[in-house]
Amino acid sequence: QVSVLYFARSAELAGLRCETLSVPRQITALQLWEEIVKVHPRLAVIRDQVVFAVRQEYVLLGDQLLVLQPGDEVAIIPPISGG
Repeated sequence: QVSVLYFARSAELAGLRCETLSVPRQITALQLWEEIVKVHPRLAVIRDQVVFAVRQEYVLLGDQLLVLQPGDEVAIIPPISGG
């Protein structure tokens, strides 16, 4: 189980700021995103803009294999606009 943290637009789309999800221990970053989108389909609209952070390190949505430990934090960070 991992803690998923949602920020800005991702929190709006998911309807919450954090939750715990059960995912495979070894999973690619893209597969992890797909697992999260299964739970919150509305997040699919930000797929090409989102930044992922696992254990406070940025991860590209791709084939990079992640080895997750119970309690790891996964942050979903959409682009932040401002002036």
